Amino acid sequence: MRDFDYQRVYDVPGAVAVLGTDPDARYLGGGTNLVDLMKTGVERPALLVDVRELPLDHIETTADGGLRIGATVTNSDLAAHPDVRRRYPALTQAVLAGASGQLRNMATVGGNLLQRTRCGYFTDLSKPCNKRAPGTGCPAVEGEHHNHAILGATEHCVAVHPSDMGVALAALDAVVHYESADGPGESAFADFYLPVGDTPHLETALPAGALITGITLPPAPVAAHSRYRKVRERASYAFAIGSIAAALDVEDSVVREVRIAFGAVASRPWRAREAERVLTGGPATAEAFAAAADAELAAARALPHNGYKVTLLRNLVVAVLTELAEEAAR
Repeated sequence: MRDFDYQRVYDVPGAVAVLGTDPDARYLGGGTNLVDLMKTGVERPALLVDVRELPLDHIETTADGGLRIGATVTNSDLAAHPDVRRRYPALTQAVLAGASGQLRNMATVGGNLLQRTRCGYFTDLSKPCNKRAPGTGCPAVEGEHHNHAILGATEHCVAVHPSDMGVALAALDAVVHYESADGPGESAFADFYLPVGDTPHLETALPAGALITGITLPPAPVAAHSRYRKVRERASYAFAIGSIAAALDVEDSVVREVRIAFGAVASRPWRAREAERVLTGGPATAEAFAAAADAELAAARALPHNGYKVTLLRNLVVAVLTELAEEAAR
């Protein structure tokens, strides 16, 4: 591990100013991903800027009835908050599915959005990786890729984003707020993560040195009827091999509104816009849910060892939407 300096900051402008003077500095929240990457040598910051004392640890209702979540709110506090549990249950479920209790107590909302892929080639410095070292190649394409991307990938990178929380936030149309040297800014969640293209090392739309300050969830009655379902290779704490966040509003057996996002199938949480389009205004039946899943997954490009994800995601769509539809009919 490279020797590094450490500095604690107490106000947002001060944090941004410190990082702006050192391109090798990194913000430190809970450290549940960054410190691991420092141990393996993937991340080699010269300075850690500790942001845990910033006044960003609150969850509050916005003027329009949405919810504002500060960037240093821990995952445990987010999952337990009564407004999150009642109004955005898929988010609570995603956070609880995402890690052990010890990790949730440390991990922060802002840090969760910026966690890096768990692809073994990315974390192994002895292997090439376009995400870690641009231009060196993506050995996962012909190597170990059973848990890699089936949507939105290119020959330059087939890694998947590991966040569970991010999948729920994608379905809930979250907005990411940040502070940069040019002042405050925001990004719709749909635009926050960049497409892989031929630059997989560029992962988010954040300006250089920007600090995430919070997330806003817009008011959405449909979000109260939402669910997150995660499939993993073992029952204990593990990263997903496929997941779904979904919200459904049904009236007279017709879909009035639906939100769907997938996890562990792309380099970013994948909003299933085509499936939503197919379902809206149509019947709330298992057959319709399956057809919508097929429409979304028509774009899938599986590798030799991860084609099972297409069937897995199709089954998740049908199962979760059917459960939500049956609840709405009670």
